[in-house]
Amino acid sequence: MELRIGRVVKTHGIRGEVVVDPTTDAPEERFAVGGHLVGRQHGRTHELTVVGVRPHKGRLLVSFEEIADRTAAESLRGTQFFAAPREDPDDDGYYDHQLEGLAVLRDGERVGTVTGVTHAPAQNLLEIELAAGGEALVPFVADIVPEVDLDAGTLTVDPPEGLLDL
Repeated sequence: MELRIGRVVKTHGIRGEVVVDPTTDAPEERFAVGGHLVGRQHGRTHELTVVGVRPHKGRLLVSFEEIADRTAAESLRGTQFFAAPREDPDDDGYYDHQLEGLAVLRDGERVGTVTGVTHAPAQNLLEIELAAGGEALVPFVADIVPEVDLDAGTLTVDPPEGLLDL
């Protein structure tokens, strides 16, 4: 399985730099100088070597060995970068794909299914398709989602009054 770790948004300057919107929790590792990236764009695959990276307005400015100028960089617009998941036994976080499809339980009863994750500035939100019909966005915080059991395929919620009401 591969995870999306970033996307080329646009070019920057005339020397072939691109603006990358990182979607990884470890951009310093994923986009390290000397690292090799696999990018996909409209059915094409790009294999690129990072030769420079620096932060810029919440994103990264990245230059690649294979991209010499702005014209070549423009051809990368929309490229999405992928990599294998990082294995870190001390990490207690979850990848989106691990949460999607989990049964949502409230007081032991199934109330819905996680259909996606929205990454908001303050916290992540679970997109839940409710068994009773409709959808709900639930903040993915310990007070509201006290338990995630990947082995059982369930997630337990303890929402405040009205959060799951339509």
